[in-house]
Amino acid sequence: MEDVIIGREKEIGVLEKLYKSKKSEFAVVYGRRRVGKTYLVSRKFEDKFTFRMTALANAKTKAQLRHFHDYLCLFDKNAKNIPIPKDWLTAFQLLIQFLSKSKAKRKVIFIDELPWLDTHGSGFLGGLEHFWNGWAAYRPDILLIACGSAASWMIKKLIRDKGGLHNRVTERILVEPFTLKETELFLQSRGADYDRYQLLTLYMAMGGIPFYLEHVQGNRSVAQNIDRLFFTKGGLLHKEYFDLYRSLFKNYTRHVAIVEALANKAKGLSRKEIVQKAKVREGGNLSVVLNELEQSGFIKKHYPFGKSSRDAIYMLGDQYTLFYFTFVRHSKAEGEGAWLSRLGHPKWRAWSGYAFEQICRYHTKGIKKHLGISGVFTEISTWRSKKIDGGAQIDLIIDRNDRAINICEIKFSETPYTITKSYAEKLRNKLQVFKEETGTRKTLFLTMLTTFGTKENTYFVRYVKDTLDMEVLFE
Repeated sequence: MEDVIIGREKEIGVLEKLYKSKKSEFAVVYGRRRVGKTYLVSRKFEDKFTFRMTALANAKTKAQLRHFHDYLCLFDKNAKNIPIPKDWLTAFQLLIQFLSKSKAKRKVIFIDELPWLDTHGSGFLGGLEHFWNGWAAYRPDILLIACGSAASWMIKKLIRDKGGLHNRVTERILVEPFTLKETELFLQSRGADYDRYQLLTLYMAMGGIPFYLEHVQGNRSVAQNIDRLFFTKGGLLHKEYFDLYRSLFKNYTRHVAIVEALANKAKGLSRKEIVQKAKVREGGNLSVVLNELEQSGFIKKHYPFGKSSRDAIYMLGDQYTLFYFTFVRHSKAEGEGAWLSRLGHPKWRAWSGYAFEQICRYHTKGIKKHLGISGVFTEISTWRSKKIDGGAQIDLIIDRNDRAINICEIKFSETPYTITKSYAEKLRNKLQVFKEETGTRKTLFLTMLTTFGTKENTYFVRYVKDTLDMEVLFE
């Protein structure tokens, strides 16, 4: 089946605007590994590239320059008679000479995995600065697209550079994982047609990463695919973890330590708690590591209700990483049936609840739509009581500008959820403690958000104002 671009409407719109611009543009496309950055740019401009190249991983400067020359020869027949450049200033000068002769009205230059070119002592950034500041920026016809998975490098060296490339980037495009709806459309385009409960469980295991989803076999159940990809020797996602963080971060051990600490704490950790649990040092370097993880999409920063940015709570935001740490890392079970044997176990119940909560937090657009508040300004947060005993916590708070707050209870279950007498008492206590501790005067609407809805009974009628099911997450 022919590949098509699923979703990415916003990103495509930005790229189209840059292409039609009457001035030169310098765009940075970044996002985590395997998220589809290269595919997006390649499909958008597949027949419009004046020059493109993909850097070599773990290669020295000499090899990278030879590689650059090979690509230049593909686009410029005369380049075969030109010696391989000895440095990046010369390489970019060759590119300038080639582009100056090009008759293309809009000259699209795409450098993929650009951070790999910045090897120690290479002078690559100096060459890039020469190309842009000394030539391209003053022309009306250049579209330079720099792409890379090392989001931290892209941000530090290009977007927030304080040197020669300061404020030179004209557009930044963060490519994020697919939403649930985009995941559904992507799999359908490849002949995999699952019901939404199976889609949800698949998403809970691997997230909306296109490269992972490409390996889902549509003639097998979700459980079979998880067995094959996660629990089989040589399975794509069985060993992916070892390359994932190492390929993105130079000193990846600190990143992994933080991610592991968050994987063991469903409700997230404060900065102080991260220092204690991950055994990392406090200080400015910790801020850098946290920012790198956040920009790469592995962790999410949340602000508790009524708190300032200093009280931020960090949560694991990558479904694949959570699944790997929970079930794969120390697993001895392999092959057919390995995943099915875990369903219903306490660890499975804890994981499914946590993973479902995370997904709900990242799909609030559909939740707001079905609550009828799409046009109302809201702030999304969580909340934990100060009380050690008899305290409470709230999975998701939608604080509305119309003097109301949706207190969302998120429950994952394989059947419609039933509110029991004891659970109803917990809900009543939770609302009461929240009002007392926050001092809010807004109206509280208790909202149940479950996989298959909530059964109506006496307790439902007494406490619940709105009930939503997983369908709203597919908006």
